[in-house]
Amino acid sequence: MLCDLCPRHCSIGPNQTGFCFVRQNQDNKLVLATYGKNSGLAVDPIEKKPLYHFLPGSKTLSFGTIGCNLGCTFCQNWTTSKSRDIRQLQVEASPEQIAALAVQHDCRSVALTYNEPIVWAEYAVDTAVECRKQGVKTVCVSAGYISPQKRKWFFESIDATNIDLKAFSDRFYKEKCGASIEPVKETLRFLAKETETWLEITTLLIPGENDSDEELTAMCKWIRKELGAGIPLHFSAFRPAYKENEIAPTPPQTLFRAREIAHQNGLCYVYTGNIHDPAGQSTACPQCKQTVAFRARYTIGELAIDEDSCCKFCGQSIAGIWSF
Repeated sequence: MLCDLCPRHCSIGPNQTGFCFVRQNQDNKLVLATYGKNSGLAVDPIEKKPLYHFLPGSKTLSFGTIGCNLGCTFCQNWTTSKSRDIRQLQVEASPEQIAALAVQHDCRSVALTYNEPIVWAEYAVDTAVECRKQGVKTVCVSAGYISPQKRKWFFESIDATNIDLKAFSDRFYKEKCGASIEPVKETLRFLAKETETWLEITTLLIPGENDSDEELTAMCKWIRKELGAGIPLHFSAFRPAYKENEIAPTPPQTLFRAREIAHQNGLCYVYTGNIHDPAGQSTACPQCKQTVAFRARYTIGELAIDEDSCCKFCGQSIAGIWSF
């Protein structure tokens, strides 16, 4: 059985699994072994995803399964992404039940997260469809490693996504992720140019691996040219995990420097993550520089953005979906 969901195009023999582990050949049928099974559900602030320009201050119902189609040696969620134990999925919930739970807990959205949603695409899409019936949005935290023929089908039911851009070199993707960067860049272009899905990007900065001034400059120039200056970019601090326990945690100064480089290259909304930095996590108007959304960790203060998504101080349009 040939799986065409992601660029790996796994050829899966009888009773075998693909690279992601969860897509299996059972009796010559390609099945998703984790459909309807979750590693857990939790109510989170939307800012935790992180999504800073999408329904700020609202709650999202987070859930995920196990498995991933990347082989990142530095995985920060390896207990679920690298798991091969279906027994870990102890919470069963149908798409209809998840949509109902979101309504019950006053969540404006559900979040496909914890592990790579693309590998459980059928469950993700069915849930997004049910959520729309209930007036609930769907957000997705993904690495964006999906085949061209499946991009539209997967993302057309997703209202907002944060794509994890691991680095800006194919060397890094090959050596540290066992993949290629180009499919991710194609996904980012597709989302920015061909969909209504709100897009934000996160890059985990790993000391000595993907944090050079040259690479950060090239990435920010590409984002501005190919995606637009208004795409929010989050720089997150690495913590030793999985197979990368010898690398030191990312110093806060690295994130400050990356944010400065991004601003110098014309990006309007750049944030720091995994550190305490209210200044680097608050939204400033790109024109008058006044703070229009103050954040401390996952708490957001009163917005200085009007109902037309414009700065209350100068009238400049602020990119995002701000209104409730």
